[in-house]
Amino acid sequence: EGFDDLHFIQHWQRQLVQWALRRGRAGLFASTGLGKTLAQLAWSEQIPGRVLIFAPLAVTHQTIREATKIDLPVQYVRTPADMTERICITNYDRQEAFHGVDVAGIVLDESSCLKHIGSKTRDALIAHFTHIPYRLCCTATPAPNDIAEIANHAEFLGVMSRTSMLSTFFVHDDTGWRLRGHAREAFYRWLASWAMALRTPADIGHDASAFVLPPLTIVPHFLPTRWQRDGELFASMGLHGITDRAQVRRQTVETRTAYAAALATQAEGAAVVWCGLNSESSAIMAHLKNDSVCEITGSDSAEVKEQGLLGFLDGTSRVLVTKSAIAGYGLNLQHAQTAIFCGLSDSWESWFQTVRRIWRYGQQRPVTVHVVLSEHEKPIWGNIQRKEKEAIAMIDGLINAMQEYEQEALAEAPKTILSPTVTRYDG
Repeated sequence: EGFDDLHFIQHWQRQLVQWALRRGRAGLFASTGLGKTLAQLAWSEQIPGRVLIFAPLAVTHQTIREATKIDLPVQYVRTPADMTERICITNYDRQEAFHGVDVAGIVLDESSCLKHIGSKTRDALIAHFTHIPYRLCCTATPAPNDIAEIANHAEFLGVMSRTSMLSTFFVHDDTGWRLRGHAREAFYRWLASWAMALRTPADIGHDASAFVLPPLTIVPHFLPTRWQRDGELFASMGLHGITDRAQVRRQTVETRTAYAAALATQAEGAAVVWCGLNSESSAIMAHLKNDSVCEITGSDSAEVKEQGLLGFLDGTSRVLVTKSAIAGYGLNLQHAQTAIFCGLSDSWESWFQTVRRIWRYGQQRPVTVHVVLSEHEKPIWGNIQRKEKEAIAMIDGLINAMQEYEQEALAEAPKTILSPTVTRYDG
């Protein structure tokens, strides 16, 4: 089949889809707001046979809405028995019901779920879905030093096993795995043969004038609080390790939630309040009882979570109160322009993903992010800032190293779909 009916995507997206179809099994590592949903729909439309898309909670229904705009039927399913349309979509938490499913293609939307070695989701995806001939993984750009994420993607796509990748390109020393000096060029060329990584269309040689992020203002608020380590009689000084972080967060809930709720009340338009503890979420709800607010918790059923998220997207609720583990990945929440973190963990990935729910390409207004911490938690904020600088530098390095090889690979993409191919490293 040709690609003449890919009229609904831009030229550079079309080029990426053509390349991914040529590969048959490919990774699309593109920044938030670059149209990965449209690209995966275009890819799915061209696969010769039925396609199953896995996506995070509520992202499934956002995908269906995007497909409706282009008159492409996409069916939400709970079990294989439900599948009647050629393109079907379901949540990751239902993947167990689809083990061994008979489809021609599979898409992993927000495929960073492959990141953690030994996780049930990662193990199940590799064990039960690698029999499917056509595979596409879509996620934001991974950091080049995130060996696990790159290796697991390569393994799921049938490119190379984790063990082979490490022995071919990396060496292990006291600091962990690092890229062999002489293997640098070969590694990035190999990576570009099966994955496309880009922050803007300019990274693959296209005009990016329409892809400019609006201003982002990050405001940290450090609140004076009294914190005592468990068993101590006097206020503690300094913050050390996981135990201290957990204790100070629990003991300062009341002060931080009252402040975060006030910020949400003052915010113009829709706002998201990100929590890490159930006690934070429930306390904020108590403060916002007179506002239009929706709380989504981990104990809610999948149906209740979906209804709440879609209600926020549709404007039924002005404020969404939830955790990054529930709604921090994949969703497009850019109708909001304010995010409030009621506390913070040391995870840069969680920080990056949750901020990018609203600060992404397509956002037309300036974005404000408030970070509400106790004064004792300044080291956590400093740690996130340090990781942010390191991640930006590493991702820039990855993109710069891959650019030449990516453009070579894109230029080779033919105009017809080929059988799935496997990229092997032959030295």
